[in-house]
Amino acid sequence: MSAAASPGVPAPAPAVFAEGAAPHDRYAANLANLAEAARMAEDAGRTGRAAKLRAMEAAGAAQFLAFDGRGRGRAVEVFGDLETADRVTVLVPGSDTTLDTYQRFRAGAVSLQQRLQAEHPRSAVVAWLGYDTPGTVSTTVLTADRADEAAAELGPFLDRLRDMAGPGSRLSLLCHSYGSVVCARTSTGPAVVDMVLFGSPGTGAGSARELPTAARVWAGRGNGDWIGNVPHVRLGGIGFGTDPVDPAFGARAFAAGAAGHSDYLKPGTESLDNLAAIVLGTTPAPEVPHA
Repeated sequence: MSAAASPGVPAPAPAVFAEGAAPHDRYAANLANLAEAARMAEDAGRTGRAAKLRAMEAAGAAQFLAFDGRGRGRAVEVFGDLETADRVTVLVPGSDTTLDTYQRFRAGAVSLQQRLQAEHPRSAVVAWLGYDTPGTVSTTVLTADRADEAAAELGPFLDRLRDMAGPGSRLSLLCHSYGSVVCARTSTGPAVVDMVLFGSPGTGAGSARELPTAARVWAGRGNGDWIGNVPHVRLGGIGFGTDPVDPAFGARAFAAGAAGHSDYLKPGTESLDNLAAIVLGTTPAPEVPHA
């Protein structure tokens, strides 16, 4: 994994691992790489980036399967004990998620992990910032180009993740906003049992049956999410077509309550409860049809 280098954000090249390297070996090497990236940023006068990187270290307790501090950056962080987990959730973020905004992404992953562990201790959450996300205010967010590049990384990652997790583990993909475009283009193996699209602008597909997965496909959108006002059209490669919460798309609906676009994983919300229920294989509350 790599990010485009930037002369304004110096950082070491990412650590390289042998195939089959154990998670704890990856954690140690990536934490050292992160610390070096913070030192280099500080020396270059990039104190804001350095502070954000030091926060990511989590006092030396962070567990990164991958880390690249160059440019906008990439990071794949694990919450929980991956090697014993039989319920593993991969969070795929949307636009404007970078190392500089990472803490809000991490907060959602922590909230989900705490919610899952309250019912099922053998669970783990993986925050997958494994691609260069588009800017919310940009032309790239209107096309699938970044999503196609990301899907080519995410699919093989899921295969490797299955081998790192506990025996017989079930994987779930939770895909937020533009991340749902990424997931909709990702070929998944049999270990992925659920794919959840939330806060989605559309996927580019006309129906859930068109997605390259055998997983159950779910969709939900909060009543306070502005993305519900985005036109669900696709013209000349611009836009993403059918709304995933439209019954015609064919996804399983779940209730997301009053969630705004960035609120789905906040503690105590109906959306978080129902996302956890999907991951754990219990029955989430159904969505009330939108007027």
